[in-house]
Amino acid sequence: MKNSIILLTLSFLFVGISGCFSPIEIPFNDKRIAYEGRIVFKENAAELSWPATNLKINFIGSSISAKLQDQDTANYYNVIIDGKIISILHTEPYVKTYLLAKDLPTGTHSLELFKRTEWDKGKTWFYGFESNNNLELLSPPEKPKRKIEFFGNSIVCGYGTEDPVTDLPIGYFENCYNAYAAITARYFNAQLHCTAKSGIGITISWFPLIMQEMYDRLDPTDGNSKWNFTSYTPDVVVINLLQNDYWLVNNTNHPQHKYRFGNTPPTDDFIINAYQTFVKTVRAKYPDASIICMLGNMNIMSAESHWSDYVTNAVAPLHDDKIFTFFVPFKNTPGHPKPNEQKDLADRLIKFIEQNINW
Repeated sequence: MKNSIILLTLSFLFVGISGCFSPIEIPFNDKRIAYEGRIVFKENAAELSWPATNLKINFIGSSISAKLQDQDTANYYNVIIDGKIISILHTEPYVKTYLLAKDLPTGTHSLELFKRTEWDKGKTWFYGFESNNNLELLSPPEKPKRKIEFFGNSIVCGYGTEDPVTDLPIGYFENCYNAYAAITARYFNAQLHCTAKSGIGITISWFPLIMQEMYDRLDPTDGNSKWNFTSYTPDVVVINLLQNDYWLVNNTNHPQHKYRFGNTPPTDDFIINAYQTFVKTVRAKYPDASIICMLGNMNIMSAESHWSDYVTNAVAPLHDDKIFTFFVPFKNTPGHPKPNEQKDLADRLIKFIEQNINW
């Protein structure tokens, strides 16, 4: 009888101790998680694809983990605790729980997961947060009132920004967080959407998709997946495109040139009309936004280039006093912008916005 009582007591103690160590789970669709960007919500996960998409929480607790799965092995995320980047998370192509932070001091903390890489690196599925301590999620972070959207290419994505030698296209060297779009948004404390893809253009891209065919997608890999433009209305839109057109419109041997133009390069009027059509499309989606038609700082702005004239000639006939042109000089270095050149782009754009837009 005594042995039975001892065994029963030990059983209760074991159950109690096990209960203490059961992880706290917070699913992806908890209303206390704030998402930013074009994100697909599946039945069991949030699907992150676009560069700069992110999620944020406020919480009380000393440690926190996230359950994620990647489509590939090329995506990277900044882990930001209390406004400081504490690590870079490399996600794997299987469901895994990642420890994001531990041994945090007592009190309230903020957490942000920020996608550094663009959508050609694959999707990431976020299933939720976990913790083995007394984690308490607080009200979601208040979203900034200002909103900005960038329609862009590799410069917005931060392609090769952290490659100190060349311009390798791997995710390890890409960092949208340190690209000019994200820097500008942080300066103005604005929400950010980056509708961007390396290699994309207005009339031609390095792959079979141009901006007019991508700009309205929710899932960038699915032409039938449409973004609801009423769910995010930016105050400022920045269009920085045409760099890839500049490289490709006279490359008659490229497969995409043959697909788009055959063997004959497009005329100046064709390029101007295509750019103007896209600007008018953006204006139709965002009737009240200030739109900045930007070029720079790669070799589309070199001394021998006249592509800024295309933009000017496309915008001027619209007679819209809330559509601006803004040209950043050629950086005069090889490859894509490095951190200091991204910072220069941001500084120039910030100054232009401060001088011309009251938002």
